[in-house]
Amino acid sequence: MAYRIPNKHPLDINQRVGVGVSIPFNSPAVFNTTYTTSEQVKSNIINYVLTNNNERVFNPNFGANLRAQLFENMTPISVSNLENNLIRDINNLFPNIRVLSINIQPLYDENIVNISITYSILNNTPETINISI
Repeated sequence: MAYRIPNKHPLDINQRVGVGVSIPFNSPAVFNTTYTTSEQVKSNIINYVLTNNNERVFNPNFGANLRAQLFENMTPISVSNLENNLIRDINNLFPNIRVLSINIQPLYDENIVNISITYSILNNTPETINISI
């Protein structure tokens, strides 16, 4: 009889095997390895949000293209459109992720946009990413 581990991705069973590369690169080692799928999904979403169109070779449409939208006038309608576009694109590109909510807060005086993405992986507990641009 096979033993089944509930709510665990098959890649997470062996903790000594790396799943991918973590983003951002902010440590003495250039490439840090992620060992769970939840860490790798978080890095994938950060990579998608921080990538602009035409930056990826052989995949020019990959990326949220935020740089082009950040220098436009930020109105409540444009923020709402940006949130809807991010939800649609992340759900389409990453089928194992379900975006629960996205909150974008422009801080006009500091020239910062805070993006908070709440998502769940394969119906697990929700996780949140906070990105400041």
